[in-house]
Order: sequence, then structure tokens, then C-alpha cells
Amino acid sequence: MGKIHSLSDAISKFVHDGDHLVFGGFTTNRKPYAAVYEILRQGQKDFIGESGPAGGDWDMLIGEGRVKAFNNCYIANSGFTNVCRRFRKAVETGELLVEDYSQDVLMLQLHAASLGLPYLPVRLMMGSDLVDKWGISKEERQKIDKLPNDKFVIQDDPFHPGHKVVLCPVPEIDTAIIHVQTASPDGTCRIVGDEFHDVDIAVAAKHCIVTCEEIVSDEEIRKDPTKNSIPGFCVDAVVLAPYGAHPSQCYGLYDYDKKLFQDYDKASKTDEDFKSFLDEWVYGVKDHEEYLNKLGAVRLSKLKAVPGFGYSVDMTKEGK
Repeated sequence: MGKIHSLSDAISKFVHDGDHLVFGGFTTNRKPYAAVYEILRQGQKDFIGESGPAGGDWDMLIGEGRVKAFNNCYIANSGFTNVCRRFRKAVETGELLVEDYSQDVLMLQLHAASLGLPYLPVRLMMGSDLVDKWGISKEERQKIDKLPNDKFVIQDDPFHPGHKVVLCPVPEIDTAIIHVQTASPDGTCRIVGDEFHDVDIAVAAKHCIVTCEEIVSDEEIRKDPTKNSIPGFCVDAVVLAPYGAHPSQCYGLYDYDKKLFQDYDKASKTDEDFKSFLDEWVYGVKDHEEYLNKLGAVRLSKLKAVPGFGYSVDMTKEGK
């Protein structure tokens, strides 16, 4: 069956201590939570994180002390937590090395990685603290092989004398993890809705794990190649994981789980409640299947997106 793996096998094979890791999705949209939970269960650590627009996925790994350094532009469970609380605590207590780039620059860095560029020249961030201050010092960077020695380098624009450009490092990604609606055994993926930076990281990474809502045959996914997003040669492992983005949403299929995000927002305020939350929802279940059984069919059915809206709506209520 081509590249089809179990979730446990995919994570153990392609995610290792110290990896430069990046996830697809956007805050509460199509985040690969099933894969993140499996990483937590298996115990891999010391990651260099390339966040993109991050959410609870990275916040949980940071809260559990699994992240050594984090290149960040934005981390929040939008609408529930403005700045993820475990991330904030780790920064305030000095437990996490964090470097800040603007969101547009970080996304362009990921695109530059997909193009194989050695660095990214931009004028963005100039005139702001993002170029005046470093989150990770040069001395700290030299201690970690997978961090560039400089946050950036400013030099003269060779084509426009008198103008400056900011040369930003391009990440060398070990593993990308992405959740999609549909994939085939050869690794071809179909993303419905906004692709965010997912195609870029699939192309750029040395290894790519894809979790998906459904697996269709290679022949079926090739019937309309205009709908496909990621070519099979970029993907190492395809994992069938229905509701694998839960509690985030998966466009066209299900909405985000408001209750679970609210519960996580409350629990992540303290160390004790955070640990209790993970004990219940991550370590307290042996795998993704048991996680879905714990959630229950009724809860999941209420998240189903209504065609025409794209999100969950109770159509039985008056006035709907």
C-alpha cells in the first residue's frame, strides 16, 4: 500500500530527538493534533521549532519541555487564548530560547526553503525592534548546530546603492507534519480550502508525514489533478487519522471544538491543571482511536460542517 503507515510507526520512524520540526495549518485550522499527541506519548524532545502561525500544537510541546529553540511569529488559539499560555510562561521564566520574526518574513522563509534558496533577502522588519533585538544571542546559537549563527545580516542592496536589505536565514527542516482532507497510498495529497504554508514545508522538508481524513486509491486521486496540492514524491508517510486535526477545524468537514479549546485555555494557566489536561486527553489514551472513542460519536457529529456554511450550525433551531 505504498507509503501508508500507522501513526505510531510514522512518528517513531520520522521524528527524532533534536529534529528541526514544522507543522502545517494555522492556529485553530487543520493542525495535526493527532500526530502531536503521539509525539508527546513517545517522548521525543529537544526540537528546533519553526512555528508558522502556531497554536496549541506547539504550546503543548513547549509546556512539556520538548522544545529547545523556537522560531516564532505568532502562537495563539485564536478566539480563545491570545498568546498561548505555556509558551508565554516558558519565555517569561527563561526556559525556552525564542527568536521572533514577523509573520510575513517567517512564511517567506518557509517558501524560500521550498525553493532551495540559501537565504531570504527582504526589506521587511526594518525600522522595528525585530531587527534591533535578538531573542537568541549569537553565543547561544553557536551551541546548537541546527540554529543559524545569526538572526539576520543587513547589507547593501547590490542593485540599488544606498539601500539596505535584510538577509534572513532559510530553515533546514528535518520533518514536516501536515493534516489534509484526502491522500492516496503514493503520497499525493488534496487540501480543500486555504493551503497556508503546507505545500512549502512538504517540499522543503527532508521527511514529510501526512495525516488525513480519508485515503483514496492512486487512480481516484489522479482523476482530477487540478484539485491536488502536494505531489507524492514529497511525502514519506500517509496516516489515516479521521478527525486528526481535532480540536482544530478541518475545512469542509468539521468545525473546531469550542469546548475543548475553552478547557485548554483554562487548564494551561497553571502547571498542575496543564498536566491534568494532558493526562486526560493525551497520556490517558493509548492512541488516536481511543482518543476518538473518548470524545464520542455525538460530540464529533455536532462538529460536522454544514454544506453552504462551511462550519457547524444547528439547523434544527428556529430561525436557521
